[in-house]
Amino acid sequence: MSTLKIGIIGCGYISSIYMENIPAFTHLSLSACADLDLQRAQFQAEKFGVPKACTVQELLADPEIGLVINLTLPQVHAEICLQVLEAGKHVYVEKPLAVSLADAKLILEKAKEKGLIVGSAPDTFLGAGIQTALHIIESGKIGVPIGASAFMINRGHEHWHPNPAFYYEKGGGPMFDMGPYYLTALVALLGPIKRLAGSARISYPERTILSEPNAGEKINVSTETHISGTIDFAAGAIATITTSFDAFGGSSLPPIEIYGSKGTLLVPDPNTFGGPVRMRTTGEEEFSDIPLLSDLQDNGRGIGVAEMAHAIMHGQTHRANGDLAYHVLEAMHGFHESSQTGIYYQMESTCAKPEPFPVSARVFDGIL
Repeated sequence: MSTLKIGIIGCGYISSIYMENIPAFTHLSLSACADLDLQRAQFQAEKFGVPKACTVQELLADPEIGLVINLTLPQVHAEICLQVLEAGKHVYVEKPLAVSLADAKLILEKAKEKGLIVGSAPDTFLGAGIQTALHIIESGKIGVPIGASAFMINRGHEHWHPNPAFYYEKGGGPMFDMGPYYLTALVALLGPIKRLAGSARISYPERTILSEPNAGEKINVSTETHISGTIDFAAGAIATITTSFDAFGGSSLPPIEIYGSKGTLLVPDPNTFGGPVRMRTTGEEEFSDIPLLSDLQDNGRGIGVAEMAHAIMHGQTHRANGDLAYHVLEAMHGFHESSQTGIYYQMESTCAKPEPFPVSARVFDGIL
């Protein structure tokens, strides 16, 4: 199998798992990494055996690199994606696709103009857990999906993250930070969204950092930190979702549940690739564990890049694509807009429901 040469822009915390995982995919070759801080790029290159550490401009000028993974901060996702596309390279970006819908549209339009492909995290819905849940739904074992619930409720990042301030800026908050995992999973399981309603608030205008090296510093909160919403899916199911950084006592609620006409499905944390997946059908007294359909259960970040590269090489459509990421981004904005206006937000975009991986099939080497 031929290989596609990959470059990474952004050598911060999240880059490590990508650099660790990419060599496992035989059709990918991680050729270079770049960062505004060249020393950080050099450190990561040496640690993970990346052949070249360089500036962003040098990476974009490299004619051998065909796909760039954008791991920069959300505020510059669009800027970097547009530079990558202008350089004639496909781009896969960490979530969200962009901070604003206008910027996200520019990315998709530029890709279409250049004949290039856009991919976006999260790719956790490609893991064994949610893929197994998807096959359960597709098989009809829980009947027709009627409703769903999703909960991402915790105390925020200032007690553990070394630099948590950007989580409380515009483009941050629990919806833009963790919402992509939950909404992408829900769209993968139930299809595109028709309309939604939301309520959002800033519960604590100021936060105190508890983690080193900035312990004691204050953060002025400029984005909503507790958001609850209702989602109407085009296929008919109705879901509720809550994302919050304001539960200082934590939560015991399940991440995702799907309610069908014949049973209930417990879906694993969509920020993970594994299980457990549990199901209880009509007449059963207890939930039972469902065996997972693949071995992709550990931290598989990079599978979205690998599947995208495989699709590029074979003229196919990849699953973690730009249309899906844009639909999820619009929904996240929609919750905030609905909260401000007090009315339902009608979705303008739609997307294809990603096809499940075939059961027990090797989609391509190193994936299943």
